Amino acid sequence: MLAFFRVVEVGKFIRIPFSNCVQIITIPVLINVKLLLRRPRFNLYHSIDGSRSAKISMPRKDFTVDGNVARCNWMITSLSKDGRIMEARRLFDEMRDPDVITWTSVISGFIKCGMIEEARRLFDRVDAKKNVVTWTAMVGGYIRSNKISEAEKLFHEMPNKNVVSWNTMIDGYAQNGGIDSAMYLFEKMPERNVVSWNTVVSMLARCGRIEEARKLFDRMPERDVISWTAMIAGLSKNGRIDEARLLFDRMPERNVVSWNAMITGYSQNSRLDEALDLFEKMPERDLPSWNTMITGLIQNGDLRRARKLFNAMPKKNVISWTTMITGYVQEGESEEVLKIFSRMLSTNGAKPNQGTFVSVLGACSNLAGLGEGQQIHQIVSKTVYQDSTFVVSALINMYSKCGELKTARKMFDDGMTSQRDLDLVSWNGIIAVYAHHGCGKEAIRLFNEMRKSGFKPDDVTYVGLISACSHAGLVEEGLKYFDELVKDGSILVREDHYACLVDLCGRAGRLKEAVDFIERLETKPSARVWGALLAGCNVHANAKIGKLAAKKLLEVEPENAGTYMLLSNIYASTGKWKEASRVRLKMKDKGLKKQPGCSWIEVRNRVHAFVVGDKSHSQSKLIYSLIRDLHSKMKKVGYEPNNVFLYDEY
Repeated sequence: MLAFFRVVEVGKFIRIPFSNCVQIITIPVLINVKLLLRRPRFNLYHSIDGSRSAKISMPRKDFTVDGNVARCNWMITSLSKDGRIMEARRLFDEMRDPDVITWTSVISGFIKCGMIEEARRLFDRVDAKKNVVTWTAMVGGYIRSNKISEAEKLFHEMPNKNVVSWNTMIDGYAQNGGIDSAMYLFEKMPERNVVSWNTVVSMLARCGRIEEARKLFDRMPERDVISWTAMIAGLSKNGRIDEARLLFDRMPERNVVSWNAMITGYSQNSRLDEALDLFEKMPERDLPSWNTMITGLIQNGDLRRARKLFNAMPKKNVISWTTMITGYVQEGESEEVLKIFSRMLSTNGAKPNQGTFVSVLGACSNLAGLGEGQQIHQIVSKTVYQDSTFVVSALINMYSKCGELKTARKMFDDGMTSQRDLDLVSWNGIIAVYAHHGCGKEAIRLFNEMRKSGFKPDDVTYVGLISACSHAGLVEEGLKYFDELVKDGSILVREDHYACLVDLCGRAGRLKEAVDFIERLETKPSARVWGALLAGCNVHANAKIGKLAAKKLLEVEPENAGTYMLLSNIYASTGKWKEASRVRLKMKDKGLKKQPGCSWIEVRNRVHAFVVGDKSHSQSKLIYSLIRDLHSKMKKVGYEPNNVFLYDEY
């Protein structure tokens, strides 16, 4: 099981002076790359967001009359920016009469370092000198710490508010889903600036209230490049790409972020040719421009053009490499993933991040490449990501897929006894490990232990749990957990759960129950559901239901050679040789051919691969001699091979 991850890249910054140049507010325009690395789906997108929380930075000029105080203020600001907050505090404590700028600098320094409680203690001191900037910094600190109720309370206690104070609180509501509260505050504002309007327009567009966003945009007394860009991004995200293009063409001025937003919009709406055309016309490109275009191509399955663009990049960062790596993971080209990762390490620029490690470890899992996985584990252990729950879960998954169940479990147990807190991702990962190895009872035991630890199972938990029951033949337990999932109501039941339940019944031979369940589904059954039923029919030689499952599966995937093979095997296993031959002939007429099975083993750092009937290996005579000897021994203990399934297999 792989997990989600998010990578954030800072684009351009627009600085807006306020409060007599005493402070500036920095509004970052962010470009987000989000990779859903959960098989079989993969989602990757860029979005433009110009309304994140304001960052308060200290003044470049200090108008303090006392030169000593001014010098101390400058030193405190510098130390705070460098993260040396305790040194800044010592300097502050040694000052005889710190002014309001000093107090604001130290309080802001503690906030920046995530020490919100210490900042509040200073703020609440009787001798504290505060102005509107100090109050606003404290409100912003609570918002950064996701303590919206404390921010709200402090905001209402403010003796004086300026436009930045109002904007900060509105943005806090927007970040925490309080759309109506943000709008209420916006309507109450005594004065607004362009940042106020941009914040609410972006917020409404992000949450799908695009008509309201457009009306506000049209009402704006003045607009800047962020206003136009936010509206274009919102329209694109909501599928109104042509309207977004009209707006883009009307823009009085554009920057590189505006172009990126429009390209992202075309990519999100699967209009790649128009995205590429716009990309070629860009007067200037930055790294996010290239990453945006590559992401769009990968998102739409065009890996070839994405790779061509990637190779042409004048400069690459970690997002560029991770995006490309994830694209190859999506396409199942795990060997290429390792090659790209190796190239990334050989360059002196980008260093792997959490997302990179998760993707590359996923490739190792697919290849069962224990040696490569162990090497990556060594690299991870020298980085700050060694305690990341996402990376640890990917490592656990890798060791599991490589057959190292004990190592996978040890990593999980080490997490329980160390300082690293286990989260739901970790529990889901270890449950999936035992599901993969058919250890259903241990998976159930871990599930119960997870609940006792205070974690509520999610949709991923139940996929692993029901799958574990299926592989271990624990039918009643699997049915019980599926029923529990449906009754929960707070968890979305998706096709993975349906496929697991059909697989559970199919493996146990309860095919009629599986068919009845599929017929009761309110949604159209997916290929995975019909595939699970067909596999059960193959195991239990049920030609009647197998024919139905194959028919439905071929409606969804008409070019799937495996479906024809399974149906043919079902007929052959029941002695219906004419039907079996007819299915094979139909498959041949369509020009379909089953990809031969391949297995491999690594011995002394060398990978040995084998396919059905392969005699190309240098030691093939010895290998086949050993296989014949093994078959002979198996027959002596009573094993009778089912040769039906070998009929015309290659």
